[in-house]
Amino acid sequence: MLLKNYKPVFYLFCLALTAYLLHKAIFYFCEINIQNFHYSLELQYLFFFGISAFLYLILLIVKEKNFEIVGMTFLFGTFAQMLLGYLILQPILKIKTGETDVEKISFFITFVLFLLFQTLLTVRLLNEKR
Repeated sequence: MLLKNYKPVFYLFCLALTAYLLHKAIFYFCEINIQNFHYSLELQYLFFFGISAFLYLILLIVKEKNFEIVGMTFLFGTFAQMLLGYLILQPILKIKTGETDVEKISFFITFVLFLLFQTLLTVRLLNEKR
């Protein structure tokens, strides 16, 4: 049972690693220089993976205590992640060069990708009750 609960974190890690490698490959083949990015791609993926895994672990704890508030906990966690993402993105938003457009788009793609992963994991968690 314990391994069953934490298996989705492993799936999240595998999806994150696959998405990171694909993201890096796209930048490589499109010859986009990521050396000047304010936040490296590795740091972005590590940050969002950490937040997503942490949120899922919180959802597991909430599920054991009170299943009825798992959805609200997910919404609050997603809001907190969006707030942190916005605060981290502030230095990039203040720079008005063409080079930062790629970094902004990359950041938002990473954010949406992990939001999708989190949502799918939460849906699976909520469907376990049935």
